Amino acid sequence: MDKNNHWVIHINKALQCVIRFSCCEPNMRVTRFMELLFPQSCLLCSSWQAGSLGICGNCLHDMPWHLSNTCPQCALPSPGGHLCGHCIQAPPAFDTTRSLFQYQFPLSALLQQYKYRQLLTLAHSLGNLLAEHVRQQSFADCIIPMPLHKQRLQQRGFNQSVEIAKVVSKQLHIPLNLQACARIKPTPPQASLPYKQRIKNMHGAFDCNTSLQGMKVVLLDDVMTTGASLNALAKTVKAAGASHVECWVIARTLSQ
Repeated sequence: MDKNNHWVIHINKALQCVIRFSCCEPNMRVTRFMELLFPQSCLLCSSWQAGSLGICGNCLHDMPWHLSNTCPQCALPSPGGHLCGHCIQAPPAFDTTRSLFQYQFPLSALLQQYKYRQLLTLAHSLGNLLAEHVRQQSFADCIIPMPLHKQRLQQRGFNQSVEIAKVVSKQLHIPLNLQACARIKPTPPQASLPYKQRIKNMHGAFDCNTSLQGMKVVLLDDVMTTGASLNALAKTVKAAGASHVECWVIARTLSQ
């Protein structure tokens, strides 16, 4: 290839970029321009096609999306997507659960890195993916992220649910309420406890000092395992007057 043809190819590519940018909203133009200047490597496969989410298209395609028929209340598998037997016999305090992924590899590994290795860039990625997942049913008065006890917050340095909730709140224009609820009882990590102990462990764990009378409230957490924590928080929120409570989670554990 001679030098003239080499420059013609580069000029054509540049013109194509200009055309694509001109068709975008101003904020999107900046985002795409930054992606070209500073491409991100994929957090999973290290390819240089991660885009603004930090995860490339191929890896996103292979993620354990929670798309099968599930119970609308607890998000566990249920034939035909009907209310499951457990939710009929012992209804939880929350009304609906929307889960982005199943808690399986590689999502499980990403969340471990996010929570315990402070890979905070994942809050942006997961928050945007969750916002897009719930966008069509995102009618709520406020988002309340799962509170951490002050001792746990001091140990970890950040609340993983709050960081994701900030992104979701901004994307969906739903107010974020960080003051309504507090975790007033220090509890051991739920992952290490059996189901009955988890329920006992969460008794009296939360307090709500704000009236939520008649409000539709979203409770946001990173992972729902048995639902004991979210159920305890939902009871507290409904006791404060909330008329409808939804759980939005990044991942749902299917085997208990």
